[in-house]
Amino acid sequence: MSEKLNVFAAAPTLMSQWQQAMLSLHRAAHLEHSLTNLVLLRASQINGCANCINLHSIEARESGETEQRLYLLPGWREAPCYSPRERAALAWTEALTRLSETQGQGLEGAREALHAEFTPEEQVKLTLTINIINAWNRIAVGFGGWADPAAVRAAAAAMAAVA
Repeated sequence: MSEKLNVFAAAPTLMSQWQQAMLSLHRAAHLEHSLTNLVLLRASQINGCANCINLHSIEARESGETEQRLYLLPGWREAPCYSPRERAALAWTEALTRLSETQGQGLEGAREALHAEFTPEEQVKLTLTINIINAWNRIAVGFGGWADPAAVRAAAAAMAAVA
Protein backbone atom coordinates (compact mmCIF):
# COMPACT_ATOMS: atom_id res chain seq x y z
CA MET A 1 0.00 0.00 0.00
CA SER A 2 1.34 3.42 -0.84
CA GLU A 3 0.50 6.49 1.14
CA LYS A 4 -1.82 8.75 -0.82
CA LEU A 5 -1.23 11.81 1.36
CA ASN A 6 1.09 12.35 4.30
CA VAL A 7 -1.31 14.23 6.57
CA PHE A 8 1.48 15.28 8.93
CA ALA A 9 3.41 16.88 6.06
CA ALA A 10 0.31 18.41 4.46
CA ALA A 11 -1.01 20.05 7.65
CA PRO A 12 1.73 19.77 10.29
CA THR A 13 0.32 22.23 12.83
CA LEU A 14 -3.23 20.95 12.60
CA MET A 15 -2.21 17.29 12.72
CA SER A 16 0.12 17.96 15.66
CA GLN A 17 -2.77 19.59 17.52
CA TRP A 18 -5.06 16.71 16.56
CA GLN A 19 -2.53 14.14 17.73
CA GLN A 20 -1.97 15.95 21.02
CA ALA A 21 -5.71 16.24 21.64
CA MET A 22 -6.31 12.58 20.83
CA LEU A 23 -3.42 11.40 23.03
CA SER A 24 -4.68 13.57 25.87
CA LEU A 25 -8.22 12.20 25.53
CA HIS A 26 -6.92 8.65 25.21
CA ARG A 27 -4.92 8.98 28.45
CA ALA A 28 -7.89 10.54 30.28
CA ALA A 29 -10.30 7.88 28.98
CA HIS A 30 -8.05 5.02 30.02
CA LEU A 31 -9.74 1.82 31.14
CA GLU A 32 -8.03 -1.54 31.66
CA HIS A 33 -5.21 -1.83 29.15
CA SER A 34 -6.30 -5.27 27.90
CA LEU A 35 -9.88 -4.07 27.39
CA THR A 36 -8.73 -0.95 25.57
CA ASN A 37 -6.50 -3.03 23.29
CA LEU A 38 -9.42 -5.27 22.32
CA VAL A 39 -11.65 -2.28 21.60
CA LEU A 40 -9.01 -0.52 19.48
CA LEU A 41 -8.27 -3.68 17.54
CA ARG A 42 -11.92 -4.65 16.98
CA ALA A 43 -12.94 -1.21 15.69
CA SER A 44 -9.91 -1.23 13.38
CA GLN A 45 -10.87 -4.67 12.07
CA ILE A 46 -14.41 -3.50 11.32
CA ASN A 47 -13.08 -0.41 9.55
CA GLY A 48 -10.50 -2.38 7.57
CA CYS A 49 -7.64 -0.23 8.83
CA ALA A 50 -4.53 -2.34 8.24
CA ASN A 51 -2.32 0.31 9.82
CA CYS A 52 -4.26 0.30 13.10
CA ILE A 53 -4.76 -3.49 13.11
CA ASN A 54 -0.99 -3.85 12.82
CA LEU A 55 -0.25 -1.27 15.50
CA HIS A 56 -2.83 -2.41 18.04
CA SER A 57 -2.20 -6.14 17.62
CA ILE A 58 1.50 -5.50 18.34
CA GLU A 59 0.60 -3.38 21.37
CA ALA A 60 -1.82 -6.03 22.62
CA ARG A 61 0.81 -8.78 22.34
CA GLU A 62 3.39 -6.61 24.09
CA SER A 63 0.88 -6.05 26.90
CA GLY A 64 0.45 -9.80 27.36
CA GLU A 65 -2.63 -10.50 25.25
CA THR A 66 -2.78 -14.10 24.06
CA GLU A 67 -2.66 -15.15 20.45
CA GLN A 68 -5.88 -17.11 20.93
CA ARG A 69 -7.85 -14.06 22.06
CA LEU A 70 -6.43 -11.96 19.22
CA TYR A 71 -7.30 -14.60 16.61
CA LEU A 72 -10.81 -15.09 18.01
CA LEU A 73 -11.64 -11.40 18.27
CA PRO A 74 -13.74 -11.25 15.05
CA GLY A 75 -15.83 -14.12 16.49
CA TRP A 76 -15.92 -12.86 20.07
CA ARG A 77 -19.65 -13.64 20.47
CA GLU A 78 -19.02 -17.37 20.07
CA ALA A 79 -15.62 -17.54 21.78
CA PRO A 80 -15.63 -18.46 25.48
CA CYS A 81 -12.43 -16.56 26.34
CA TYR A 82 -13.90 -13.05 26.84
CA SER A 83 -15.34 -11.78 30.11
CA PRO A 84 -18.83 -10.28 30.38
CA ARG A 85 -17.21 -6.83 30.71
CA GLU A 86 -15.16 -7.39 27.55
CA ARG A 87 -18.24 -8.65 25.72
CA ALA A 88 -20.17 -5.52 26.72
CA ALA A 89 -17.30 -3.32 25.52
CA LEU A 90 -17.02 -5.20 22.22
CA ALA A 91 -20.78 -5.04 21.62
CA TRP A 92 -20.72 -1.28 22.27
CA THR A 93 -17.68 -0.91 19.99
CA GLU A 94 -19.45 -2.72 17.16
CA ALA A 95 -22.72 -0.83 17.67
CA LEU A 96 -21.04 2.57 17.54
CA THR A 97 -18.56 1.69 14.79
CA ARG A 98 -21.38 0.34 12.61
CA LEU A 99 -23.89 3.00 13.62
CA SER A 100 -24.84 3.97 10.07
CA GLU A 101 -25.33 0.32 9.11
CA THR A 102 -27.46 -0.68 12.07
CA GLN A 103 -29.58 2.46 12.43
CA GLY A 104 -29.96 1.62 16.08
CA GLN A 105 -30.62 -2.11 15.63
CA GLY A 106 -28.74 -3.83 18.40
CA LEU A 107 -27.87 -0.52 20.01
CA GLU A 108 -30.36 -1.01 22.83
CA GLY A 109 -29.02 -4.47 23.68
CA ALA A 110 -25.46 -3.17 23.58
CA ARG A 111 -26.45 -0.25 25.79
CA GLU A 112 -28.05 -2.59 28.34
CA ALA A 113 -24.90 -4.73 28.50
CA LEU A 114 -22.82 -1.56 28.81
CA HIS A 115 -24.91 -0.32 31.76
CA ALA A 116 -24.57 -3.69 33.49
CA GLU A 117 -20.77 -3.77 33.29
CA PHE A 118 -19.58 -0.14 33.33
CA THR A 119 -20.12 2.85 35.58
CA PRO A 120 -21.50 5.99 33.92
CA GLU A 121 -17.99 7.51 33.85
CA GLU A 122 -16.54 4.35 32.33
CA GLN A 123 -19.30 4.36 29.69
CA VAL A 124 -18.18 7.83 28.62
CA LYS A 125 -14.51 6.79 28.66
CA LEU A 126 -15.24 3.75 26.52
CA THR A 127 -17.33 5.79 24.09
CA LEU A 128 -14.54 8.36 23.72
CA THR A 129 -12.02 5.57 23.12
CA ILE A 130 -14.24 4.14 20.37
CA ASN A 131 -14.64 7.58 18.80
CA ILE A 132 -10.89 8.21 18.88
CA ILE A 133 -9.99 4.95 17.14
CA ASN A 134 -12.74 5.39 14.56
CA ALA A 135 -11.36 8.84 13.75
CA TRP A 136 -7.79 7.51 13.39
CA ASN A 137 -9.07 4.64 11.23
CA ARG A 138 -10.73 7.10 8.88
CA ILE A 139 -7.58 9.21 8.57
CA ALA A 140 -5.36 6.17 7.97
CA VAL A 141 -7.72 4.44 5.54
CA GLY A 142 -8.74 7.65 3.80
CA PHE A 143 -5.19 8.76 3.08
CA GLY A 144 -3.51 5.35 2.82
CA GLY A 145 -1.44 5.92 5.93
CA TRP A 146 1.01 3.40 7.26
CA ALA A 147 3.15 4.02 10.30
CA ASP A 148 5.88 1.96 11.87
CA PRO A 149 4.68 1.05 15.39
CA ALA A 150 8.06 2.03 16.87
CA ALA A 151 7.77 5.47 15.28
CA VAL A 152 4.23 5.88 16.64
CA ARG A 153 5.43 4.97 20.14
CA ALA A 154 8.35 7.38 19.89
CA ALA A 155 6.09 10.22 18.77
CA ALA A 156 3.62 9.50 21.58
CA ALA A 157 6.44 9.41 24.14
CA ALA A 158 7.81 12.71 22.83
CA MET A 159 4.39 14.33 23.07
CA ALA A 160 3.87 12.95 26.57
CA ALA A 161 7.19 14.44 27.66
CA VAL A 162 6.08 17.87 26.44
CA ALA A 163 2.63 17.67 28.07
